[in-house]
Amino acid sequence: MELKKQNILFIVRTMGLGGTENVVLQLCEILSGKVNKIVVCSSGGVHEKKLREMGIKHYVIPDIASKNPMDMLKSCWTIKNIINRERIAIVHSHHRMAAFYAELAAPKEVVKVANAHNTFKDKKKLTQLAYRNTKVIAVGEMVKKNLTEYFNVPKEQICVIHNAVKPFDGNIAPIEVLNREHEKGNVLIGNIGRLSEQKGMTYFIEAAEITAKAHPEARFIIVGDGEEKKQLHEQVVAKRLLDKVLFLGYRNDIQNVMSQLDFVVLSSLWEGLPLTPIEAYSVGKTVVGTAVDGTIEIIRDGIDGYLIEPRNPMQLAEKMNELIENPEMRESMGIQAMKRYQDEFSFEKLSERYIAFYEEL
Repeated sequence: MELKKQNILFIVRTMGLGGTENVVLQLCEILSGKVNKIVVCSSGGVHEKKLREMGIKHYVIPDIASKNPMDMLKSCWTIKNIINRERIAIVHSHHRMAAFYAELAAPKEVVKVANAHNTFKDKKKLTQLAYRNTKVIAVGEMVKKNLTEYFNVPKEQICVIHNAVKPFDGNIAPIEVLNREHEKGNVLIGNIGRLSEQKGMTYFIEAAEITAKAHPEARFIIVGDGEEKKQLHEQVVAKRLLDKVLFLGYRNDIQNVMSQLDFVVLSSLWEGLPLTPIEAYSVGKTVVGTAVDGTIEIIRDGIDGYLIEPRNPMQLAEKMNELIENPEMRESMGIQAMKRYQDEFSFEKLSERYIAFYEEL
Protein backbone atom coordinates (compact mmCIF):
# COMPACT_ATOMS: atom_id res chain seq x y z
CA MET A 1 0.00 0.00 0.00
CA GLU A 2 1.32 3.42 -0.99
CA LEU A 3 0.95 5.33 2.27
CA LYS A 4 1.38 8.82 0.76
CA LYS A 5 -2.04 8.54 -0.90
CA GLN A 6 -4.00 7.18 2.08
CA ASN A 7 -6.40 8.93 4.45
CA ILE A 8 -6.51 7.32 7.91
CA LEU A 9 -9.20 7.61 10.59
CA PHE A 10 -8.39 6.77 14.21
CA ILE A 11 -11.38 5.98 16.42
CA VAL A 12 -10.64 6.19 20.14
CA ARG A 13 -12.95 6.51 23.14
CA THR A 14 -11.49 9.80 24.44
CA MET A 15 -8.47 12.01 23.91
CA GLY A 16 -7.83 12.03 27.64
CA LEU A 17 -4.81 11.02 29.69
CA GLY A 18 -4.66 7.24 29.36
CA GLY A 19 -2.18 4.88 27.75
CA THR A 20 -4.45 4.17 24.76
CA GLU A 21 -4.69 7.87 23.97
CA ASN A 22 -0.91 8.10 24.21
CA VAL A 23 -0.59 5.33 21.60
CA VAL A 24 -2.92 7.25 19.26
CA LEU A 25 -0.76 10.39 19.62
CA GLN A 26 2.35 8.30 18.92
CA LEU A 27 0.76 6.90 15.75
CA CYS A 28 -0.24 10.38 14.62
CA GLU A 29 3.37 11.47 15.01
CA ILE A 30 4.78 8.37 13.29
CA LEU A 31 2.44 8.65 10.29
CA SER A 32 2.41 12.44 9.96
CA GLY A 33 3.92 13.31 6.59
CA LYS A 34 3.90 9.66 5.51
CA VAL A 35 0.18 9.53 4.70
CA ASN A 36 -2.08 11.96 2.87
CA LYS A 37 -4.29 12.81 5.85
CA ILE A 38 -4.94 11.75 9.45
CA VAL A 39 -8.33 12.22 11.12
CA VAL A 40 -9.27 11.37 14.72
CA CYS A 41 -12.71 10.98 16.26
CA SER A 42 -13.44 10.64 19.99
CA SER A 43 -15.63 12.05 22.74
CA GLY A 44 -12.90 14.63 23.38
CA GLY A 45 -10.37 15.39 26.08
CA VAL A 46 -7.24 17.34 26.97
CA HIS A 47 -5.23 15.95 24.05
CA GLU A 48 -7.49 17.66 21.50
CA LYS A 49 -5.11 20.61 21.85
CA LYS A 50 -2.16 18.40 20.92
CA LEU A 51 -4.01 17.19 17.82
CA ARG A 52 -4.65 20.79 16.78
CA GLU A 53 -0.96 21.60 17.24
CA MET A 54 -0.14 18.66 14.96
CA GLY A 55 -2.60 19.91 12.34
CA ILE A 56 -4.85 16.87 12.72
CA LYS A 57 -8.61 17.21 12.32
CA HIS A 58 -10.68 15.93 15.26
CA TYR A 59 -14.38 15.07 15.23
CA VAL A 60 -16.36 14.83 18.48
CA ILE A 61 -18.62 11.77 18.70
CA PRO A 62 -20.60 10.31 21.64
CA ASP A 63 -18.74 8.04 24.06
CA ILE A 64 -18.35 4.80 22.08
CA ALA A 65 -18.73 2.80 25.30
CA SER A 66 -22.19 4.27 25.91
CA LYS A 67 -25.05 1.75 25.91
CA ASN A 68 -27.62 4.46 25.23
CA PRO A 69 -29.34 3.44 21.96
CA MET A 70 -29.45 7.04 20.73
CA ASP A 71 -25.70 7.45 21.36
CA MET A 72 -25.01 4.18 19.55
CA LEU A 73 -27.05 5.20 16.52
CA LYS A 74 -25.45 8.66 16.46
CA SER A 75 -21.92 7.20 16.76
CA CYS A 76 -22.48 4.78 13.89
CA TRP A 77 -24.07 7.44 11.67
CA THR A 78 -21.36 10.03 12.50
CA ILE A 79 -18.48 7.62 11.84
CA LYS A 80 -20.06 6.60 8.52
CA ASN A 81 -20.32 10.26 7.48
CA ILE A 82 -16.72 10.98 8.52
CA ILE A 83 -15.47 8.03 6.44
CA ASN A 84 -17.36 9.29 3.40
CA ARG A 85 -16.60 13.00 3.86
CA GLU A 86 -12.87 12.51 4.48
CA ARG A 87 -12.51 9.73 1.87
CA ILE A 88 -11.01 7.42 4.46
CA ALA A 89 -9.09 4.39 3.16
CA ILE A 90 -8.01 2.92 6.54
CA VAL A 91 -10.01 2.93 9.79
CA HIS A 92 -7.84 2.17 12.83
CA SER A 93 -9.86 1.50 16.00
CA HIS A 94 -8.64 1.58 19.60
CA HIS A 95 -11.58 0.05 21.48
CA ARG A 96 -13.76 -2.99 20.87
CA MET A 97 -16.83 -0.82 20.36
CA ALA A 98 -14.85 1.37 17.96
CA ALA A 99 -14.03 -1.74 15.92
CA PHE A 100 -17.71 -2.73 16.08
CA TYR A 101 -18.78 0.66 14.71
CA ALA A 102 -16.12 0.46 12.00
CA GLU A 103 -17.46 -2.95 10.98
CA LEU A 104 -20.97 -1.50 10.66
CA ALA A 105 -20.11 1.87 9.14
CA ALA A 106 -17.15 1.34 6.80
CA PRO A 107 -17.68 0.30 3.17
CA LYS A 108 -16.11 -3.03 2.13
CA GLU A 109 -13.23 -1.37 0.30
CA VAL A 110 -12.07 0.41 3.48
CA VAL A 111 -9.29 -1.44 5.30
CA LYS A 112 -10.10 -2.03 8.98
CA VAL A 113 -7.38 -2.19 11.64
CA ALA A 114 -7.81 -2.40 15.41
CA ASN A 115 -5.46 -2.26 18.37
CA ALA A 116 -6.24 -4.70 21.19
CA HIS A 117 -4.87 -3.06 24.34
CA ASN A 118 -6.07 -5.47 27.03
CA THR A 119 -7.15 -9.03 27.80
CA PHE A 120 -10.87 -9.67 28.33
CA LYS A 121 -13.29 -12.45 29.25
CA ASP A 122 -16.58 -10.83 28.25
CA LYS A 123 -18.67 -9.74 25.25
CA LYS A 124 -17.53 -12.72 23.21
CA LYS A 125 -20.05 -12.44 20.35
CA LEU A 126 -19.64 -8.67 20.05
CA THR A 127 -15.84 -8.98 19.95
CA GLN A 128 -15.99 -11.67 17.28
CA LEU A 129 -18.32 -9.50 15.18
CA ALA A 130 -16.14 -6.41 15.70
CA TYR A 131 -12.97 -8.18 14.53
CA ARG A 132 -14.35 -10.48 11.84
CA ASN A 133 -12.98 -8.42 8.90
CA THR A 134 -10.26 -6.60 10.81
CA LYS A 135 -6.49 -6.85 11.01
CA VAL A 136 -5.76 -6.78 14.74
CA ILE A 137 -2.63 -5.42 16.39
CA ALA A 138 -2.18 -6.96 19.83
CA VAL A 139 0.05 -4.95 22.16
CA GLY A 140 1.52 -8.16 23.60
CA GLU A 141 1.67 -11.93 23.21
CA MET A 142 -0.79 -12.47 26.08
CA VAL A 143 -3.30 -10.18 24.37
CA LYS A 144 -2.88 -12.20 21.17
CA LYS A 145 -3.34 -15.45 23.10
CA ASN A 146 -6.52 -14.07 24.66
CA LEU A 147 -7.89 -13.15 21.22
CA THR A 148 -7.12 -16.53 19.66
CA GLU A 149 -8.00 -18.83 22.55
CA TYR A 150 -10.99 -17.08 24.12
CA PHE A 151 -12.47 -15.13 21.20
CA ASN A 152 -11.37 -17.56 18.44
CA VAL A 153 -9.94 -14.78 16.27
CA PRO A 154 -7.78 -16.49 13.58
CA LYS A 155 -4.04 -16.18 14.29
CA GLU A 156 -3.34 -14.92 10.78
CA GLN A 157 -5.47 -11.82 11.48
CA ILE A 158 -3.28 -10.80 14.42
CA CYS A 159 0.21 -9.38 14.74
CA VAL A 160 2.00 -8.20 17.88
CA ILE A 161 3.52 -4.72 18.17
CA HIS A 162 4.67 -3.81 21.67
CA ASN A 163 3.87 -0.43 23.16
CA ALA A 164 6.77 1.98 23.54
CA VAL A 165 7.65 5.39 24.92
CA LYS A 166 9.85 8.20 23.69
CA PRO A 167 13.29 8.53 25.28
CA PHE A 168 13.58 10.99 28.15
CA ASP A 169 15.39 14.17 27.17
CA GLY A 170 17.40 14.07 30.40
CA ASN A 171 16.30 17.51 31.57
CA ILE A 172 15.25 16.80 35.15
CA ALA A 173 12.91 19.37 36.68
CA PRO A 174 13.38 18.90 40.45
CA ILE A 175 10.22 18.10 42.44
CA GLU A 176 10.47 19.81 45.83
CA VAL A 177 8.85 17.08 47.94
CA LEU A 178 11.07 14.38 46.39
CA ASN A 179 14.19 16.52 46.80
CA ARG A 180 13.36 17.07 50.44
CA GLU A 181 12.99 13.35 51.10
CA HIS A 182 16.23 12.51 49.26
CA GLU A 183 18.11 15.12 51.29
CA LYS A 184 16.98 13.30 54.44
CA GLY A 185 18.59 10.13 53.08
CA ASN A 186 15.26 8.43 52.37
CA VAL A 187 14.70 5.82 49.65
CA LEU A 188 11.91 6.76 47.22
CA ILE A 189 9.71 4.00 45.80
CA GLY A 190 7.12 5.06 43.22
CA ASN A 191 3.86 3.54 42.03
CA ILE A 192 2.42 5.34 39.01
CA GLY A 193 -1.03 4.78 37.55
CA ARG A 194 -4.73 5.49 37.71
CA LEU A 195 -6.10 5.17 41.24
CA SER A 196 -8.45 2.35 40.32
CA GLU A 197 -8.99 -1.29 41.22
CA GLN A 198 -6.90 -2.45 38.23
CA LYS A 199 -3.70 -0.86 39.55
CA GLY A 200 -3.83 -2.63 42.95
CA MET A 201 -2.68 0.44 44.91
CA THR A 202 -4.32 -0.88 48.08
CA TYR A 203 -1.86 -3.81 48.09
CA PHE A 204 1.01 -1.39 47.59
CA ILE A 205 -0.06 0.48 50.73
CA GLU A 206 -0.31 -2.81 52.66
CA ALA A 207 3.20 -3.70 51.49
CA ALA A 208 4.39 -0.20 52.45
CA GLU A 209 3.24 -0.81 56.02
CA ILE A 210 5.32 -4.01 56.17
CA THR A 211 8.41 -2.48 54.54
CA ALA A 212 8.32 0.67 56.68
CA LYS A 213 8.76 -1.43 59.83
CA ALA A 214 12.07 -2.82 58.53
CA HIS A 215 13.10 0.37 56.72
CA PRO A 216 11.80 3.59 58.30
CA GLU A 217 13.78 5.49 55.65
CA ALA A 218 11.49 4.18 52.87
CA ARG A 219 9.02 6.61 51.30
CA PHE A 220 6.22 5.39 49.04
CA ILE A 221 5.24 7.81 46.28
CA ILE A 222 1.82 7.35 44.63
CA VAL A 223 1.40 9.26 41.36
CA GLY A 224 -2.00 9.47 39.70
CA ASP A 225 -5.67 10.24 40.21
CA GLY A 226 -8.88 8.24 39.99
CA GLU A 227 -11.98 6.87 41.62
CA GLU A 228 -10.16 5.18 44.54
CA LYS A 229 -8.34 8.35 45.65
CA LYS A 230 -10.46 8.93 48.78
CA GLN A 231 -10.39 5.24 49.76
CA LEU A 232 -6.60 5.06 49.43
CA HIS A 233 -6.11 8.24 51.48
CA GLU A 234 -8.33 6.76 54.21
CA GLN A 235 -6.29 3.54 54.13
CA VAL A 236 -3.07 5.51 54.64
CA VAL A 237 -4.59 7.44 57.56
CA ALA A 238 -5.91 4.23 59.16
CA LYS A 239 -2.46 2.62 58.95
CA ARG A 240 -0.77 5.77 60.34
CA LEU A 241 1.43 6.07 57.27
CA LEU A 242 0.87 9.77 56.52
CA ASP A 243 4.60 10.47 56.90
CA LYS A 244 5.55 7.46 54.74
CA VAL A 245 3.08 7.48 51.82
CA LEU A 246 3.06 10.63 49.67
CA PHE A 247 0.40 11.37 47.05
CA LEU A 248 1.67 13.48 44.14
CA GLY A 249 -1.63 13.48 42.23
CA TYR A 250 -1.77 13.44 38.44
CA ARG A 251 1.49 14.34 36.68
CA ASN A 252 2.17 14.71 32.96
CA ASP A 253 5.96 14.38 33.40
CA ILE A 254 6.19 10.72 34.38
CA GLN A 255 9.75 10.13 33.13
CA ASN A 256 10.87 13.25 35.01
CA VAL A 257 9.20 11.92 38.19
CA MET A 258 10.70 8.45 37.75
CA SER A 259 14.17 9.92 37.26
CA GLN A 260 13.93 11.18 40.85
CA LEU A 261 12.86 7.84 42.35
CA ASP A 262 15.07 4.95 43.44
CA PHE A 263 12.87 2.25 41.90
CA VAL A 264 9.29 1.67 40.76
CA VAL A 265 6.45 -0.70 41.67
CA LEU A 266 3.62 -1.85 39.39
CA SER A 267 0.99 -3.57 41.55
CA SER A 268 -1.64 -4.13 38.83
CA LEU A 269 -4.19 -6.95 38.95
CA TRP A 270 -4.37 -7.10 35.14
CA GLU A 271 -2.67 -5.37 32.18
CA GLY A 272 -2.44 -5.62 28.41
CA LEU A 273 1.08 -4.31 27.93
CA PRO A 274 1.62 -1.59 30.56
CA LEU A 275 3.56 1.60 29.83
CA THR A 276 4.72 2.13 33.42
CA PRO A 277 7.61 -0.39 33.38
CA ILE A 278 8.62 0.77 29.90
CA GLU A 279 8.72 4.39 31.13
CA ALA A 280 10.76 3.30 34.16
CA TYR A 281 13.19 1.36 31.97
CA SER A 282 13.58 4.37 29.67
CA VAL A 283 15.16 6.28 32.59
CA GLY A 284 17.14 3.31 33.89
CA LYS A 285 14.94 2.39 36.86
CA THR A 286 14.22 -1.18 37.89
CA VAL A 287 10.63 -2.33 38.56
CA VAL A 288 8.91 -4.73 40.95
CA GLY A 289 5.81 -5.77 39.01
CA THR A 290 2.98 -8.25 39.35
CA ALA A 291 3.24 -11.28 37.05
CA VAL A 292 0.07 -10.52 35.08
CA ASP A 293 -0.66 -10.61 31.35
CA GLY A 294 1.72 -8.37 29.40
CA THR A 295 3.88 -7.31 32.36
CA ILE A 296 5.72 -10.64 32.14
CA GLU A 297 6.67 -9.73 28.55
CA ILE A 298 8.57 -6.68 29.80
CA ILE A 299 10.16 -7.53 33.16
CA ARG A 300 12.83 -10.24 33.16
CA ASP A 301 12.70 -11.56 36.71
CA GLY A 302 15.99 -11.06 38.53
CA ILE A 303 17.62 -9.31 35.56
CA ASP A 304 15.98 -5.89 35.10
CA GLY A 305 13.28 -6.21 37.76
CA TYR A 306 11.27 -8.61 39.89
CA LEU A 307 7.97 -10.39 39.22
CA ILE A 308 5.65 -11.12 42.14
CA GLU A 309 2.15 -12.54 42.62
CA PRO A 310 -0.71 -10.02 42.38
CA ARG A 311 -2.56 -9.27 45.64
CA ASN A 312 0.47 -10.41 47.66
CA PRO A 313 1.70 -7.50 49.82
CA MET A 314 4.08 -9.75 51.78
CA GLN A 315 5.93 -10.79 48.61
CA LEU A 316 5.97 -7.21 47.35
CA ALA A 317 7.43 -6.01 50.67
CA GLU A 318 10.10 -8.72 50.49
CA LYS A 319 11.29 -7.52 47.06
CA MET A 320 11.14 -3.85 48.07
CA ASN A 321 13.28 -4.67 51.11
CA GLU A 322 15.77 -6.47 48.88
CA LEU A 323 16.17 -3.46 46.59
CA ILE A 324 16.42 -1.03 49.50
CA GLU A 325 19.15 -3.12 51.13
CA ASN A 326 21.18 -3.64 47.92
CA PRO A 327 21.79 -0.31 46.15
CA GLU A 328 24.56 -1.76 43.94
CA MET A 329 22.25 -4.51 42.71
CA ARG A 330 19.53 -1.90 42.15
CA GLU A 331 21.92 0.11 40.00
CA SER A 332 22.99 -2.98 38.05
CA MET A 333 19.35 -3.92 37.36
CA GLY A 334 18.70 -0.33 36.28
CA ILE A 335 21.45 -0.63 33.65
CA GLN A 336 19.82 -3.82 32.35
CA ALA A 337 16.44 -2.05 32.38
CA MET A 338 17.79 0.70 30.10
CA LYS A 339 19.22 -1.91 27.72
CA ARG A 340 15.87 -3.71 27.67
CA TYR A 341 14.15 -0.44 26.73
CA GLN A 342 16.59 0.31 23.92
CA ASP A 343 16.45 -3.22 22.49
CA GLU A 344 12.68 -3.78 22.56
CA PHE A 345 10.54 -0.85 23.69
CA SER A 346 12.05 2.30 22.18
CA PHE A 347 10.00 4.76 20.12
CA GLU A 348 12.32 4.05 17.20
CA LYS A 349 11.40 0.35 17.28
CA LEU A 350 7.69 1.23 17.49
CA SER A 351 7.96 3.54 14.46
CA GLU A 352 9.72 0.91 12.36
CA ARG A 353 7.15 -1.75 13.22
CA TYR A 354 4.07 0.36 12.54
CA ILE A 355 5.37 1.75 9.25
CA ALA A 356 6.19 -1.80 8.10
CA PHE A 357 2.70 -2.94 9.19
CA TYR A 358 0.94 -0.21 7.22
CA GLU A 359 3.07 -0.74 4.13
CA GLU A 360 2.12 -4.43 4.14
CA LEU A 361 -1.64 -3.79 4.35
